[in-house]
Amino acid sequence: MKRILLIVGGGIAAYKACELIRLARKAGLSVRCVLTDAGAQFVTPMTLAALSEQPVHTSLWDLKDEAEMGHIQLSREADLVVVAPATADLLARMAGGQADDLASTLLLATDKPVLTAPAMNVRMWQHAATRRNVAQLRADGVTVLAPDNGAMACGEYGPGRLPEPTRILEAIENALGNRIAPDGPLAGKHALVTAGPTREPIDPVRYIANRSSGRQGFAIAEALAARGARVTLVSGPVALPTPPGVTRVDVETAHEMANAVAAALPADIAVMVAAVADWRVEAAEQKIKKTGTAPALQFQETPDILAMLGESPRRPRLLIGFAAETQDIVAHAIAKRTRKNADWIVANDVSGDVMGGETNRVHLVTADGVEDWELLDKREVGERLAERIGDAL
Repeated sequence: MKRILLIVGGGIAAYKACELIRLARKAGLSVRCVLTDAGAQFVTPMTLAALSEQPVHTSLWDLKDEAEMGHIQLSREADLVVVAPATADLLARMAGGQADDLASTLLLATDKPVLTAPAMNVRMWQHAATRRNVAQLRADGVTVLAPDNGAMACGEYGPGRLPEPTRILEAIENALGNRIAPDGPLAGKHALVTAGPTREPIDPVRYIANRSSGRQGFAIAEALAARGARVTLVSGPVALPTPPGVTRVDVETAHEMANAVAAALPADIAVMVAAVADWRVEAAEQKIKKTGTAPALQFQETPDILAMLGESPRRPRLLIGFAAETQDIVAHAIAKRTRKNADWIVANDVSGDVMGGETNRVHLVTADGVEDWELLDKREVGERLAERIGDAL
């Protein structure tokens, strides 16, 4: 039985930890809880103990536990540490490596994977300090779920709600590898996914690139693996951990990505999410110096990887491209599907903060027409697209 150590932070969303425990137990997981002082203002140790059927830990200064170095034991005996809700304060202390209570001390002492589910006011979530802390935690290998959009207890609306317990449980099962099902709907299928930007060098210190974070492609790769597919993820330079059960190939330029995609064939499914730079230049061997005159850059087109697959004798059975546009979104996507010989095109408007952001609003263009999807977290887009792929195959 897999063991979860659940840290319950403060905030009104703490009550949802009770439902998360119930769902996790139903899924066959063992749950032990650590309740922070702030969390105890919203739920009681007795409630968590009754639901988890385990003792609840609240203090670093418990003589019985700490005589046995309880914070070390707790941090090591779990298969996964989950923080839900993860407040702005908890995220800040994790990012800074603080250890001034039981929760922060065991988080610093653990050698196990850590997953956090943030919950806070929308302005707190969008604050530059919180964004820095989240970026640092992700760079450290911590999984930070995107909060849900919606109305909040404070009366404001936007991203910051605790993800629903069902979504947190899915993330837990992904982290544990439980959802990589050998008998899933895509079992026996090979899925090829590209993600992130490419970087085309100008000189040893400069390059041409774009704002892609890779989050959407990684979410799709994770969702396909969870349905049993063998997934090869070809990624440009991004600061994201490799999804469970996914084989990752790191590249930098468009040519490197095209070569890696060709080497990964044959594939049953190809989802070309990467924002490949359209142009490159002949890179200078030394740094180009300022001379008062701007250098003349001679641009050349980079390989068109989607079109390459569309024309290949080893064309995947289901070929899906992405179209990131700033105007005439659907019209461009419809034309692209025909021009590139793709089966589906997923189109999205990138005139806002989609590239690098947590959410996406897409249009699925197929031979049957256009589906307009509502604004979703990128993980939810990945789940929905993977489900459609499973149905199609």
